[in-house]
Amino acid sequence: MEYKRVLTVQDISCFGQCSLTVALPILSAAGHETVILPSAVLSTHTAGFTGFTVRDLTEDMPAITAHWKKEKIAFDAIYTGYLGSAEQIAYVLDMIRTLGRTGFVSVVDPAMADNGKLYPAFDEAFVEEMKKLVFAADISVPNITEACFLTGIPYRESYDRAYIDSLLTAMKQNGAKTVVLTGVTFSDKTTGVMVMDENGVRYYEHIKLPRGSHGTGDVYASAFVGALLAGKSCFDAAAVAADYTVKCIENTVDDPDHWYGVKFEPVLPYYISRLDH
Repeated sequence: MEYKRVLTVQDISCFGQCSLTVALPILSAAGHETVILPSAVLSTHTAGFTGFTVRDLTEDMPAITAHWKKEKIAFDAIYTGYLGSAEQIAYVLDMIRTLGRTGFVSVVDPAMADNGKLYPAFDEAFVEEMKKLVFAADISVPNITEACFLTGIPYRESYDRAYIDSLLTAMKQNGAKTVVLTGVTFSDKTTGVMVMDENGVRYYEHIKLPRGSHGTGDVYASAFVGALLAGKSCFDAAAVAADYTVKCIENTVDDPDHWYGVKFEPVLPYYISRLDH
C-alpha cells in the first residue's frame, strides 16, 4: 500500500472521543501519515457537558499554512470535519487549491446539522459558505439534514427512495462530484449509506442499533477517508466505514457510563483487517 499523507482540519475536543481525537488514530491505523490542523480546542465536546472551555484557533490557521507552503509541504488528501466559521471555510478552500500533490483528493464532512436542525452555532449565512466548500470538494459526506440545507430541499422525518434520489440529484446539480449520504433508513431494523459516484447510485444497508452515540459521524468519516486512501473504491470505503462504526457502537452499547462517545480503539484491529481485503 502506498504511504499517503493526509491533512485533517477540525477541532480538538480534548475529552469526548470525537473530531481530531478519533480522526488522528483512525487515519494512522489505516497506515497514513496524518497531519492535523486544529480549528479550535475545547475541554470537552458540547453534547451533554456544561461549562466547557473553548479556544478559537482561526487566527493561527493562515500562518501555519503559509509555513507549510514555504517548506513545500503538500498532501495526498485533505479531510475536513467541524469548522467553526466562514473564515475557516475560506482558509480550507485555499488549502485545497494550493496544498495538493498529484492525485490529490478532498473530502468534506459538512458537520453542521442533524435531526432537521442546524447546530446552535450556525445560521443560514454559514450554510451559504459551507456550500462553497462542499461543492468544491471531490467527495462530500453529509447526513440527510445537511444535504437538505445544502440543496434547499425541505427536511422530512419519513421518506422513500425517490426523496433520497432527489437529494442526490440536487447535490449533483449544485456541483457535488461524489456524495456519501449517511443515515439513510428505509426500515425499522436497518439503515445505511447511499453513494453517488461515477458508477451511479448504490445503497449499502446494515443493521440499525437501538442506541446512537456522539462522535459516530466523525468515526465514520475518518474510517471512510482511511479506507479510500488505502485503495478502496468509494463504495467499498463507505461500506467498510459503516461496518466499523457499527462495531464501535456494539462495543459501547452495554456501558451506560460511556455515554459521551464510542469505544472505537479496541475495534481498530477489525478496521485494519478490512483494509487488507
